[in-house]
Amino acid sequence: MTLDMTPTILMVPGLRDHVAEHWQTLLERMLPKAASVPPLERDKLSCAARVAALDAALAKIHGPVILVAHSAGVMITAHWAQQHSRRIHGALLAAPADLETPLPAGYPAIDELAQNGWHPVPRKPLPFPSIVGASRNDPLAQFERVATMAKNWGSRLVDLGEVGHLNPAAGFGEWAMAQTLINELV
Repeated sequence: MTLDMTPTILMVPGLRDHVAEHWQTLLERMLPKAASVPPLERDKLSCAARVAALDAALAKIHGPVILVAHSAGVMITAHWAQQHSRRIHGALLAAPADLETPLPAGYPAIDELAQNGWHPVPRKPLPFPSIVGASRNDPLAQFERVATMAKNWGSRLVDLGEVGHLNPAAGFGEWAMAQTLINELV
């Protein structure tokens, strides 16, 4: 019997969890070996609960893993990497939300995020290869701040152009570039 060493792609959604027409949800359905961190039933704003959910999802996967995170899912991934030592093959970190600056209406306030363990944003290098995809007009993060995050994490920065927050509200269902960037990590 041979072991399948094809990486499992684990989706790490942001605070809005799974959105039916989101590129992560669509991509997960298309990939032969993909899973997703399940949504939380309670403590939805708790960073610690989200990190624990990511760790629990990883514990169910045998073999190599590539994390594919979006928005606050990028921060969940960064916090997880500071606390755990499981080997990760690589990570695609798309449109990170800057949780240290005020977010638009409808999102949690800075003090609420701080009270729930999101601050400070981890700034240590990630212990695995990573690619950060940054938007030039993301309402949840300025490009320069995301570029600094990528540098701190030791990630390769990819300028995605003006793609908003890379979500359905910005006109994205499928995002073809995701597969290209994942293939680079494989």
